[in-house]
Amino acid sequence: MSWDKPVKLHELGRGPVRLTLEPDAAERAAVAKRLGLKSLPSLSARVIVKPWLDGAEITGRFHAVVEQVCGVTLDPFEQSLEGEIEVRVVSAGSPHAASSDGGELELDPDAPDAPDVLETDAVDVAGYVVEHLALELDPFPRKPGATFDYQPPEEETSPFAALKKLTEPKP
Repeated sequence: MSWDKPVKLHELGRGPVRLTLEPDAAERAAVAKRLGLKSLPSLSARVIVKPWLDGAEITGRFHAVVEQVCGVTLDPFEQSLEGEIEVRVVSAGSPHAASSDGGELELDPDAPDAPDVLETDAVDVAGYVVEHLALELDPFPRKPGATFDYQPPEEETSPFAALKKLTEPKP
């Protein structure tokens, strides 16, 4: 089972579409599995989809509670996450879509991102919520208060140390 909430571009002709998204338990379990989480106790988002050029602009916020496994203690722990959503999309063939002619690509880090190109005439709003949640996840989760105490071996055991012992004169 997957979680999706499509909004067709032609629906935006009547004005912005406001959505409150809250997946059910089975959908949250599918999202958790997809993102490599132990579980996803809660996820909610408030999103506005409005017309933008010949496509759409998706803006909003999400809030989630994720359960991950600590990379130090291997204990599961919950963490609250929230983030902003801001994406622009256009239909395939749009003059506003990023060029794919194979020419040089100029990147301006201060410029807004190029719009995503849709494969159909619908925007999967839930997909963008999950994408932005994934961007907020810590790839190396650490339970609050968990510390990694590494004690290096007292004796140096490099391959060169072994060679040095072989070349030392014997008493």
